[in-house]
Amino acid sequence: MAEGEITNNSSKEGVNENKNNKSCINGTDKTSEKKASMKDPETFCCLLQPGNADSSPDYIGIRRFLLARKAESSSYRRLDWRCKGKGYVAYRNYMRRPRKWEKLQTPSRSSTPGNSGLWNSRSGSFSHLFEAESLNSSKDQRSGSVASTNRSSSLSDSDRPRQRGVEPAYSFVGMHCIFDQCKAAAVTVLKFGHMSSDLLAYGTSDGTLVVCSVSDPPSVLKQLNGHSKDVTDFDFSSNNQYIASSSKDKTVRVWELSKGLCIRIIYEVSPQLCIRFHPVNNNFLSVGNANKEITVFNFSTGRIITKSNFDSEVTSMDHDHTGQLIFCGDAQGCIYSASMESRTGALSRSHRYKSGNKLKCPVATVQYRSFSLMTKGPVLLTCTQDGSLSFFSINLESQGYLTLRCSLKLTSRIHTIRASFCPLLSHDKGEYIVAGSEDTHVNFYDLTRPKHTCVNKLQGHGFPVIGVAWNHGENFLASSDLYGVVIVWKRAKTK
Repeated sequence: MAEGEITNNSSKEGVNENKNNKSCINGTDKTSEKKASMKDPETFCCLLQPGNADSSPDYIGIRRFLLARKAESSSYRRLDWRCKGKGYVAYRNYMRRPRKWEKLQTPSRSSTPGNSGLWNSRSGSFSHLFEAESLNSSKDQRSGSVASTNRSSSLSDSDRPRQRGVEPAYSFVGMHCIFDQCKAAAVTVLKFGHMSSDLLAYGTSDGTLVVCSVSDPPSVLKQLNGHSKDVTDFDFSSNNQYIASSSKDKTVRVWELSKGLCIRIIYEVSPQLCIRFHPVNNNFLSVGNANKEITVFNFSTGRIITKSNFDSEVTSMDHDHTGQLIFCGDAQGCIYSASMESRTGALSRSHRYKSGNKLKCPVATVQYRSFSLMTKGPVLLTCTQDGSLSFFSINLESQGYLTLRCSLKLTSRIHTIRASFCPLLSHDKGEYIVAGSEDTHVNFYDLTRPKHTCVNKLQGHGFPVIGVAWNHGENFLASSDLYGVVIVWKRAKTK
């Protein structure tokens, strides 16, 4: 009888266990119900993966199990970007995983840019499947060798990251934060504060300026409304107390950040396209416009100090570190250097560099750097709308004479997309830049190696990436897209 009792008890336990399993599958278990009520982006991504005749029973079972949880809305995909400590890059990889992903070989974890957003390991019966997929998806991005039935893509030689010492320096641990307060408008320009590691601002196509802090916890500090059309450019004062912005509404506005108020409006007769504070004397404000001129204003009074005429619309500009030179690009693809008197603000044109390209495209980026490992001196980076990147050495003794050192031609672009220098690397003598692209990626290029230019890609945006900017500490990279989303990426720590 004892044995029979034991047998009956064990059979009862088996029945109870089966009931528990059924209740878990049907979603009636309390733990399952609690998890189902959570805003988990993994649930919805499984809804987007329909089964087919080739799907394995295990995959169909997992999918049915997750379908029983019924994600409430697709908007939850964007509510928790750092769910369980996982980066969005890995989450995107999981959503775009190839078919039959459970049969793919799992590569080893290596410290490369492709693995910068891997999912953290977790406990659970399906954890090895999720982890294997994420790793294989990263492998597919790096080498293009993983075949899939629902998509066919291969990377060219110029798109394959080079397995060299530069990779760890430009690898990222994932997203730090996301700002999407202006979803209806494109983010046309974004910048970090002067000598600041956490102050970030960006302007949009609806005339709004948003000032944020990327320090933990990230937050929106001010939203500056006043421009009626696109914010074309803005600049921080040296103490980050003021922001001066230019717009297609033909005005220049000066904002006091502590109060979030516009303290001065300067009305002009043409769209204002680019703007810069003088790096030494912040009382001078240089503005390039569509009337083929650069106007220097007195910041305190708003009065015009001087004007200098050019051959076409002045679309971008930058000062050197001393403030004695100003470099600008126009709508015809020409680059100018002009001398500027630091005490009076007087401008005088010095040199003009005319590109040999027959297509005359506006210059979207002009960025000065006081030192380069390749030239051992000051350099200038320019980027035109047709995707031409140029790298110049600067002769300061001859009033900013430019010498083209190298160039890179990317695919033609419809939108005005900007580029930026990357942080200096002491162990590699290449010249690296980061730029947005219309394929929704943030791309890193080596200008000195045209055959193997792309050293890394950041994938996370859903629309063309327009602007990029580094903070002062160079541990954060901000990128913006056409849909109004700003992503702040955190660089991996290097040895």
